[in-house]
Amino acid sequence: MIHPTAIIHPRAKLASTVQVGPFAVIDGGVELGADCVVGPHVHLTGETRIGVGNKFHTGCVIGDAPQDLKYKDEPTNVRIGDHNVFREHFTVNRSTKPDGVTRIGSNNFLMANGHVGHNCELGNHVIMANGVLLAGHVTVQDRAFISGNCLVHQFTRVGMLAMMQGGAGIGQDLPPFTIAMNVNTICGLNIIGMRRAGFSAEQRLELKQLYKLLFRSGKNIRSAVAEAQEKFTSPGAKIMLEFVAAAKRGVCSDPGASTRDNEEE
Repeated sequence: MIHPTAIIHPRAKLASTVQVGPFAVIDGGVELGADCVVGPHVHLTGETRIGVGNKFHTGCVIGDAPQDLKYKDEPTNVRIGDHNVFREHFTVNRSTKPDGVTRIGSNNFLMANGHVGHNCELGNHVIMANGVLLAGHVTVQDRAFISGNCLVHQFTRVGMLAMMQGGAGIGQDLPPFTIAMNVNTICGLNIIGMRRAGFSAEQRLELKQLYKLLFRSGKNIRSAVAEAQEKFTSPGAKIMLEFVAAAKRGVCSDPGASTRDNEEE
């Protein structure tokens, strides 16, 4: 199960069913759960705890030092859940301080040449396409879909079931269920994603009405949130309203008519 050219530190803890490919390096602070597959030339380092069934393709570097000038070369942390796929040359940086953590949930699909910066928090069932770059302290909630070559600024949040079109960049929070395009711009709701997640037509219609009030009414966002809290009470609406109300960097805005025609609504 372990290729003879792999280098594994004696203190590393590997479940008996772990597979390790040629020229992989696993350092002493690493723990790997059952049925993980470590491909060729992968480097696992830092105080990194990895759950079961994860697959690391060729050239991944997981748990290396944060790219932060304030970092003091301390042993810091990465926590990874179960059944994630890390494609070729994906990188994950560990936290900047021992009391922090870079955390990745479960069932995520993280494609080639992407990067998760220090102290990021990824939920479950997240998809990051090729070349996505997350700066430090980014939060990505469950079932978000980030398309190829997207950029996310530090301390920014990507909401549940949100989507970023290819090449988009955000430095403001992307609300749940919305679609980002260009820079800090949204263009409607992720109807297909919501349908796949089991949202009914009635739930999608209510979220469309909420979207119009928050982002197309021309009202100040705080006033729009206060008004919406009196009108919308479904679980999906509460998720969006709580997210927008908690934003510290502001939220992405809709400059005009949606580029998506939600005919079914």
